[in-house]
Amino acid sequence: MDNSKLLVGIDIGTTTIKAVVADSGKVIGAVTTTNTGMRHGEIVDIDQTAAAISNALREVAEKTNTSIYNVIIGIPVGMLQMESAAGITNVGDKGQEVGDEDVVRVLQSAIKSAVKDGRDPISFLPNRFMIDGKTDVDDPRKMIAHSLAVRGVLLTAPSGPLHNIRKAVERAGYKNSFFVPTPLAIASVALDEGERTFGSIILDLGGGTTTATVIHEGQIKYAKIDLEGGSDITNDISIVLSTSKKDAEQIKLDYGYADPELASDKDQFAVNSVGSNGQKMVTEKYLSEIINARVMQMTTRIGKGLAKTNALKLPGGIVITGGTSLLQGIDTIVENTLSTKTRIYQPSQMGMRNPIYAAAYGIVIYATRLSEIDNLVNSAIYGTTILKKETPAPHVQREKIPKRTVSDSETESKVAYNNKEKGRSASSQKQAKDSKMRTGSVKSFFKKFFD
Repeated sequence: MDNSKLLVGIDIGTTTIKAVVADSGKVIGAVTTTNTGMRHGEIVDIDQTAAAISNALREVAEKTNTSIYNVIIGIPVGMLQMESAAGITNVGDKGQEVGDEDVVRVLQSAIKSAVKDGRDPISFLPNRFMIDGKTDVDDPRKMIAHSLAVRGVLLTAPSGPLHNIRKAVERAGYKNSFFVPTPLAIASVALDEGERTFGSIILDLGGGTTTATVIHEGQIKYAKIDLEGGSDITNDISIVLSTSKKDAEQIKLDYGYADPELASDKDQFAVNSVGSNGQKMVTEKYLSEIINARVMQMTTRIGKGLAKTNALKLPGGIVITGGTSLLQGIDTIVENTLSTKTRIYQPSQMGMRNPIYAAAYGIVIYATRLSEIDNLVNSAIYGTTILKKETPAPHVQREKIPKRTVSDSETESKVAYNNKEKGRSASSQKQAKDSKMRTGSVKSFFKKFFD
């Protein structure tokens, strides 16, 4: 088939690789394959990760009858850091029309001013462009200017892990077009406009990590990372029931409940137990108690960080995604433990009705909705843009949409967000001081939240 409008999003998870293919913004296929090359969100074996990526992309290409060359990779919130960035460039001494090249040049100036040693730029979110130091505009192209300036927020990730991701994709036989911040990708599909604007929490229950990301005014405001996930629940089952991890994972999927109140103390299933003769019988209730202990531990730790920032009072509540959310009753456990409304999100498209696909689906939809300015940002960072077809790179025809803006409060609150980068553990986040909000009616409520 014609691949000119093809987009392929990849979510590289600790236990699985998810790939979603979209043609002209419409999803046409999705697959998930096992990944054994990562631990707690970090690549520990490039070859194994490359093999998992290759398997996923080969399978989805066969499923959709497409030829895949380039992919778009999601970067998890645990790797992201925000920096304020500003740049300026000369357009013409006598004044001349601003073109794409001028915009790319000023974006590169801003990015260069803010990127730090040991980190690479992922995305730049322009707040405003300024013509001749006095006129704020969203899109300066075709306007007459002597100089052009830009201010915004730069999202970066550590160079080492990014290199490992690029190398794994390369060894799998593909090219990475650009990176997308995974929380913003999920927010683009899992949250409605009101939830993105007024504030919500995305709780991603992954295989190796559990992350909570606060989205407000359409952007990342805070993140909490716990280095435990679904694989730790599987490990608990394996240890307590003296069975293999493979069997423990299948038992979790077949009989697991996060909420013991939903499980039966009469219904039993057989377990292949190491060291015993044959099988032993276990009740659903007992299994659910094993699962619930770990779920409560992860939820409580995540909740402590969210409570310190008043995020649990945000009107959008908590939206759960990720494979571990398939455990029945987990939304009730989270809602009761953290005392806020909670729901589970999964894509509604046929063949993808599973929370595990939320990130990969979000990546392709996020990429489809990029504005022309966003594509110039990608050109400034990666040297190419998906608006320009390479051989044989996918191409997406997009209508012009309003530029995504970054509020001043995000720039001011970047210090608070970045504190969690100083330590990846759940207890490493500290609050910054004296952040100011522009919205007077909720100023007192949000002041602590954005500190």
